[in-house]
Amino acid sequence: MFASSTHLFREAGRRALRQSSRKSLFARTMSGAAAISPYAAGRIAGLDKNIWVEYGALAAKHQAINLGQGFPDFHAPEHVRQALAEGTTSEKGRFINQYTRSQGHPRLVNALSKLYSPHYGRTIDPMSEIIVSVGGYGSLFYCAQAFINPGDEVVIIEPFFDCYDPMVRMAGGIPKGVPLRLKPGAKTSADFQFDLAELEAAFTDKTKMFIFNTPHNPTGKIFSRPELEQIAALCIKHDVLCVSDEVYEWLVYKTSPEHIRMATLPGMQERTLTVGSAGKTFSATGWKLGWTVGAPSLIKCMAAVHGQSMYTCPTVTQEAVAVGLEIEMARLGTPECYFQSLAEELRPKRDWLAKALAEVGLTPIVPEGGYFMLADTEPLGMLHNLFCSVSCLACCTLLLINDLVIGNDWRCFIVAAMSA
Repeated sequence: MFASSTHLFREAGRRALRQSSRKSLFARTMSGAAAISPYAAGRIAGLDKNIWVEYGALAAKHQAINLGQGFPDFHAPEHVRQALAEGTTSEKGRFINQYTRSQGHPRLVNALSKLYSPHYGRTIDPMSEIIVSVGGYGSLFYCAQAFINPGDEVVIIEPFFDCYDPMVRMAGGIPKGVPLRLKPGAKTSADFQFDLAELEAAFTDKTKMFIFNTPHNPTGKIFSRPELEQIAALCIKHDVLCVSDEVYEWLVYKTSPEHIRMATLPGMQERTLTVGSAGKTFSATGWKLGWTVGAPSLIKCMAAVHGQSMYTCPTVTQEAVAVGLEIEMARLGTPECYFQSLAEELRPKRDWLAKALAEVGLTPIVPEGGYFMLADTEPLGMLHNLFCSVSCLACCTLLLINDLVIGNDWRCFIVAAMSA
């Protein structure tokens, strides 16, 4: 198996390097794209490209397997899929297929409250402290639109999920990146660390928001309690909102540190918006259902955006996710609980991939959580300003992605999706 994977990785690397150059790949692939209309609003200037859309089109054009996004190639849990089917066909479907409460289907927000309250050490009000959105993506959009004014600065940990920067810019904000740097001799994602002095310097009297992701995409890092406390201290000192993207909250490997929720730290409850995702929780990314947990005054602001845009999310999907959460809560602490079993299913793939990457001369950085693994491509002599994505299952194609997604102070890394 490993001899075969070595051959595939080498061939993929050779092919990718032959087909790439220092010229912009975007310029070559999008040269025939339609021009932006002169009627376009100024707030979308420079935001008309989406890396996943562009590389999806590129993969389709060349009949390549799309390995960029790392979504699962396996089913969501059977009881969740069954709940979705029953919602559309059973007698109760007369109501489940109609509009539901705008801020979240009652059964779902009640389930989320029961799930999270023990983790937060307090009772979360399902009707005032939770809002349901079209994916975690929707939650992040609401956060940007509800709180960022033109000229506000937003501190973002790099590398970052690709939508953070454009969503801030669309709201008129100014993104300020603070990079995670890899320690010499790094072996795991814990070796990605921010420099406290750099982070402190990024906060000013114009800072309105701080955005980060834990477990982190794409490094797999789980931020430690001391790191979270340093971030919290700066948010409190500068009176800054914190958007804590925790969509990978259950994808924590057994030997990894505990995932600590930012909102549970002293002084952070009233200023933290925690983003969650049904797609990541139940391996159903196409369902596009997410949520935010936060103080009532903050959720009310997000509800204003939600009410004038999406208004509500599909009732039947919310019902199915609620059923899934109820079943999994009864299984908590057992091997059958999907919150624990998914990471255990992915762990052998993670270990296999680390070995395969090492065998072709790369330096894998073993993740503590999440779907992805980074590997340093410096031994292959790959271009400095590139960011690569490869699947752990097919291992046969490299998609070269401009490093603007992850910041400007980075070496070239391969990102491998372990969810296939």
